[in-house]
Amino acid sequence: MKTNAVVIEAYGGKDQLIEKEVTLPEIGAHQVLVKEKATSINPIDWKLREGYLKQMFDWKFPIILGWDVAGIIEAIGSEVTDWSVGDRVFARPETTKFGTYAEHTVVDDHLLAKMPENSSFDEAAAVPLAGLTAWQVLFDHGQLKKGEKVLIHAGAGGVGTYAIQFAKEAGAYVITTASEKNHELLKSLGADEVIDYRTTDFKDVLKDIDVVFDTMGGQVALDSFEVLKEGTGRLISIVAEPDQEIAAAKGIIAKSVWLNTNGTQLQEIADLMTAKKVRSVIGATFPFSKQGVYDAHALSETHHAVGKIVISFGE
Repeated sequence: MKTNAVVIEAYGGKDQLIEKEVTLPEIGAHQVLVKEKATSINPIDWKLREGYLKQMFDWKFPIILGWDVAGIIEAIGSEVTDWSVGDRVFARPETTKFGTYAEHTVVDDHLLAKMPENSSFDEAAAVPLAGLTAWQVLFDHGQLKKGEKVLIHAGAGGVGTYAIQFAKEAGAYVITTASEKNHELLKSLGADEVIDYRTTDFKDVLKDIDVVFDTMGGQVALDSFEVLKEGTGRLISIVAEPDQEIAAAKGIIAKSVWLNTNGTQLQEIADLMTAKKVRSVIGATFPFSKQGVYDAHALSETHHAVGKIVISFGE
């Protein structure tokens, strides 16, 4: 079927974003067609737009960016049994050239989750990529346990706001870094301690941390080794491969991870949202259009957006 989308037909700056009609692939036996109500922006979107990931994703143009969706099922494949037309769902679809900056998108049925009962489409669309990233870093890779100390860098970002809430709900002692203007917000999300990175060097005030969630890389990642518990500490990065020589010298686990799509974990997050134990922090919302996506990318590229940036398709 044909649908309206914001695409790129060449790698480059935000001026490569264009709005055009595209033809989606036919839905497979275990797929559904979702009429989108909202999507959201993640740094991978504009990094891919600029061509940084073309070796990983060697796709032909045009490419529809975006890997978050909240909407309503409009059609189902022949083998779909758990979902019906009209269901309100959200998902982090598989990473293909047919992303979610479009009025319709195709999603594998096992990647869907029911929208949280008390969430808007905007709030649900903010979750999948950032929420799953936070979940997998903390629990699948970081093995965070009740009573442990976790340091989450850049807590006011999209991933950080979910990570703080998940870690707190798991019973951890949660420390994060952020500029002073965001301290009140992050404490309301569950942070036990917020360090102003502009005035305080975290490595001077922390020690014996069990898990560090690295969203920054570079010097921040190197300094993070100094605050981890020797022998049992875990440094998990979503931006760069940590220094393995330092890790070996301290006897700690240090690794870089990439998100795995997972509808089951997304449903667990949805259940926490329905129980009002987790919420989305939306810093800005833009309309679905070439200009809306352009402006959303511009804000994301500043690295100073609070929470998630959402693209709304309207009612």
